[in-house]
This record gives sequence, structure tokens and C-alpha cells, in this order.
Amino acid sequence: MKSQLTIFEIGENPTANPIVNVASVPQRSPFRYPGGKTWLVPIVRQWLKQNGTPTNLLIEPFAGGGIVSLTAAFEKLANRITMVELDEEIAAVWEVILTGKGKWLAERILKFDLTHENVKRELDKPNKKLSDIAFCTILKNRIFHGGILAKGSGMIKNGENGKGISSRWYPQTLHDRIVAIDYVKEKIDFIKGDAFEILEENSENKSAYFFIDPPYTVAGKRLYTHFDIDHEKLFYLTSKLKGKYMLTYDDTSEIRHLAYKNNLDFRTTPMKTTHHLEKREIIISDNFKWWTQGNGGQ
Repeated sequence: MKSQLTIFEIGENPTANPIVNVASVPQRSPFRYPGGKTWLVPIVRQWLKQNGTPTNLLIEPFAGGGIVSLTAAFEKLANRITMVELDEEIAAVWEVILTGKGKWLAERILKFDLTHENVKRELDKPNKKLSDIAFCTILKNRIFHGGILAKGSGMIKNGENGKGISSRWYPQTLHDRIVAIDYVKEKIDFIKGDAFEILEENSENKSAYFFIDPPYTVAGKRLYTHFDIDHEKLFYLTSKLKGKYMLTYDDTSEIRHLAYKNNLDFRTTPMKTTHHLEKREIIISDNFKWWTQGNGGQ
């Protein structure tokens, strides 16, 4: 394995390099997404710029909140972008925004009178259309604990300064983000589908960049509806990609084992959770010529 650091060399040593302040990164996504990658954007920029020109195609097979795809679109880091998401609710939001109905969704959010009664009425509506599902998804993402959409999650009770369900409901901000995406949507193709199929279909594409951010092994069940994925198969498929890739995971012994097993090179980088706890994440890539020590890497 090229320049692979051993588990003993990487260790768990603290680093003097600063953790990325997410407030310094443009917030593009309408989602407050558990496991979101806003903090990783500075590293993703370096990765996408490694050849000195915009990549022809960026594929994000686990799109989720889509911050990497949106950053690439707004900052002209990729000529074409393919976002893939299997979750019905999240997919509905991207389908509505990226097929020309984003301004409708933005206005719907801006004009909505947020009360418990109105929320219940919206969520309990039968036979929802795609646009209704999209609006309800944004609604739940903003008023449910931690933005978690998975079964079992519920509405915020106290929230910030006792604001309850209004704590994370910023209608003007959401409106502006969605309207802004309308200006770059022509660069983005959205597929409601399976990440594994997309990876297999595009495995021979040497000019593609793959940003792969799956539900993690530890917190996935709590955070995501489609949490139960075949991690071993994902590592195998990643190892067969002919294009450039970045695969991100929690830094655990199981994940390191899968990296070694599939002869995949990796580094680690620090980040802070939503509860302000510092931890390290693993970044797996086909090469690390673009990597700098300023990433806090080991």
C-alpha cells in the first residue's frame, strides 16, 4: 500500500492543528443533517482541485444533505454533478429543488405559520404529493430533535432559549438557500436510487470523482432510515473504482481493518460533533498527493 501509515504510527496522538470552524464554511444545504460534512469542505476543496482544473464529473452516491455537491456546484469545482439518494423523504426534497420547483418550496416555507397545530395538520395529511413530502421533510428536519428523520424521532420540546419547535426554523434563511440552488441546478443530476448500483455502473469511469459518505457503523441506526448497508461490499467496490475517490468514516478498529483488507490508503483528521466532542474521522482516498498537514492529519 503506497505510503500507508501503520496503525501504530497513526495512533491516537493529539494534533496541534485546528479543527475546522464550520461557521467559516458557506452553508449551502437546506438540511440540518446529522453526520453532515460541512466541516470537511476545506479538505474536499483540496481533493477536488488536485489536478488544477474542475473535475468533469463528481458523483455523490450517499447525497444526504448534499453539502459537497452544492459546494462543488457553487464554487465551480465540477462541471457536472450526480447526486444519489435512496431515502424517499430526502430524495423528495432534492427532486423538487432540482427539477424547477425550488422557488415554490422556498415560498411555502417562508409563508408557513409554524404552530403545533399547523405542523400536525401538515404531517398527518393523507396521499401526499411529491411536493408535500418535500415540504414535510424540511419541516421535520427543522423541528425534530437533531434534525433526525429516522423512525422514533420527535419534535423539539424546549430547544434554544425555550423556543421549542421554532429553535431551528429559519424560514428566510431556508428560502434564500433553496432559491440560490436554483441558479446552479443545471449542473446537477439527481437520481433516487441505490448507491451500490451507481458505484458499480460507474466503476470504469477514470475521469469521475466519487465522494462517498455512507451511514456510519456506530451512529447509523439512530440517525438514518437506510442505515443498514453492507460496509464490506462498499470497501470492495471502492477499491475497484478507476476514478478518484474519497471515502469517509468514523475512526474505528473495524473500519481500519476493512481499509487494510482492501489495500486502501487512509489518513485521519479531527472534527467536533454537534455536542462539541472532539473525535477523529478516517479519510480514504486513491492517493494523498493533494493532502497537507494543515488538514490536521496523521
